[in-house]
Amino acid sequence: MKSITVFCGSSFGSDEIYKEQAILLGQTLAKQNIQLIYGGANVGLMGAVADGVLQEGGKAIGVLPHFLQSKEIAHQDLTELILVETMHERKTKMNDLCDGVIVLPGGYGTLEEFFEMITWAQLGLHKKPIAILNINGFYDDLIKLVQNMVDKGFLKQINQEMLLVSDSIDELLEKMKNYRAPSVGKWISKEEVLKKLFFKSN
Repeated sequence: MKSITVFCGSSFGSDEIYKEQAILLGQTLAKQNIQLIYGGANVGLMGAVADGVLQEGGKAIGVLPHFLQSKEIAHQDLTELILVETMHERKTKMNDLCDGVIVLPGGYGTLEEFFEMITWAQLGLHKKPIAILNINGFYDDLIKLVQNMVDKGFLKQINQEMLLVSDSIDELLEKMKNYRAPSVGKWISKEEVLKKLFFKSN
């Protein structure tokens, strides 16, 4: 993997361990020569993971919508800051630039980004590893909910297994490097999606 997108909160949360692990993740990515793709801000865990990368001389690319520049405050020391128009364009760009995704603690925005990326994987639109760094058990209840989706018949076991989870940065990165996506998406292939879009627009 050459680039990893990190989704995380624009706040630090109530426990110092979230910030510590975000910085450590950034440092680890830089030491492994993996480029960071993230939301572009210098606040909260977003700023912490970027700072960790930059402290070790790594590369950090931010993708930030114009309307969030004043709210999230763009990081001034990034390798590159890409400004886009919409939130969807932001996610699409971050997906285009990365080889995998790591999710850290966060709020609604972090979960929305995570679920869109894992849904795209489920549909076969990409084959990238989607991983949760489960710091201090932050995502334990979400993992239980995913299991409940399987138990109640709303999610297939093979799609549950697409989600990689660990509380160890090194173990999580190893899982991502060894990940192999299911050979068949939920309904249709990426080529079929593109074909349908092409014929619909013509």
